[in-house]
Amino acid sequence: MAHYAAMGSIPPKRHTQHRRPKNAGPHGGVGTGTGELYYEELMGEEGFSSDSSLLYHRHIPSTVAGVREWAVGDLSTTANHPLMARHLKPHDLFETDAIVRSTDAVTGRRLLMGNGDVRLSYAVCGTDSPWYRNAIGDECIYVERGKARVETVFGSFEVGEGDYVIIPRAVTHRWLPKRSRKDPLRLICIEANSHIAPPKRYLSKYGQFLEHAPYCERDLRQPLGPLLAEDIGEDPAQVTNVYIKHRGSGPNASGGIVGTVHTVPFHPLDVVGWDGCLYPYVFNVSDYEPITGRIHQPPPAHQVFEGWNFVICNFVPRKVDYHPLAIPVPYYHSNVDSDEVMFYVDGDYEARKGSGIERGSVSLHPGGHAHGPQPGAAEKSIGAERFEELAVMVDTFKPLELGEGGRACDDGVYQWSWGRS
Repeated sequence: MAHYAAMGSIPPKRHTQHRRPKNAGPHGGVGTGTGELYYEELMGEEGFSSDSSLLYHRHIPSTVAGVREWAVGDLSTTANHPLMARHLKPHDLFETDAIVRSTDAVTGRRLLMGNGDVRLSYAVCGTDSPWYRNAIGDECIYVERGKARVETVFGSFEVGEGDYVIIPRAVTHRWLPKRSRKDPLRLICIEANSHIAPPKRYLSKYGQFLEHAPYCERDLRQPLGPLLAEDIGEDPAQVTNVYIKHRGSGPNASGGIVGTVHTVPFHPLDVVGWDGCLYPYVFNVSDYEPITGRIHQPPPAHQVFEGWNFVICNFVPRKVDYHPLAIPVPYYHSNVDSDEVMFYVDGDYEARKGSGIERGSVSLHPGGHAHGPQPGAAEKSIGAERFEELAVMVDTFKPLELGEGGRACDDGVYQWSWGRS
């Protein structure tokens, strides 16, 4: 997404000298420094052929003082065979306060489904995450409930209910939940093996949002930054562990994914300035302007992001079809090229009444199986003027397999729900 931003201290020209003040010490505080150079890092996509940003560090960003394995947990998957529609209840995976208190947003994710392009996980978090970077692809984290502070090398965000947090590949960051027994931090985690961006049809050839797009640049929150260790009361010289998720093989790989911990001899928040078009950002679902019509609008009308071989859509409260003979709920359809996953976040999802689906449910409608409204839902919806529903949908173009979390919270009976009135 070519939307340029600049924050903090940067030189007038890229790849030129940028020196710290002569009275600054090695970690940026007042001292007897001699005006050493900041260390310029280019973070860019697709080699040198796509979006990038330049970051200016106090320390050499390649410095590593120690390396060890990180056991990423069970990321293996099992084929959805025999082919069945599924109803998952991920809230059941985090039922007790003790589980929530010990779970963080990085190491505590439970894999619901995945394939070679994308992994869908769920977490309910009561403790701070370690510093982390995903070296496989971008992450889109949807905040179902609760609040958190997300700190990144580009700056920080205060996030809450309805926020999509887009973290580009290899951005070092951590999640700090606002602890609440009543409303803990609940996250829907979408991890790509590619980049995640607004749909190309929403953008001009130069990257500006077009007039027909359901959101635009004004709706995107940039990081508050730059953010340095001393700004949050932490020691700039603090030795820090950074957890890295990356591709791998061998006996310790799970689903082709392994983890490494790099120990660095300084605090990760050492970027004094940056500029470019690649950085984390936040978009709140309440700023999505739904596209409506006289007759039912298909899922692409609700798209919000896309990755390689998958799309992300959201169904928000909206006026529904206003043709005099309209049937507001969706028609039956066969996903011949894709699997459809729906996270039911809030409201009353009219098409699913009677199926057992409720807030917090996740459905999987696999390719090759027709699905649609529950018996009687179409007739009952006639005359409705609005739907008060909120859901996040992921459509994939390769079959999804069940992860350990998905297998653990499958209700086992959803496939038969269309036979119930």
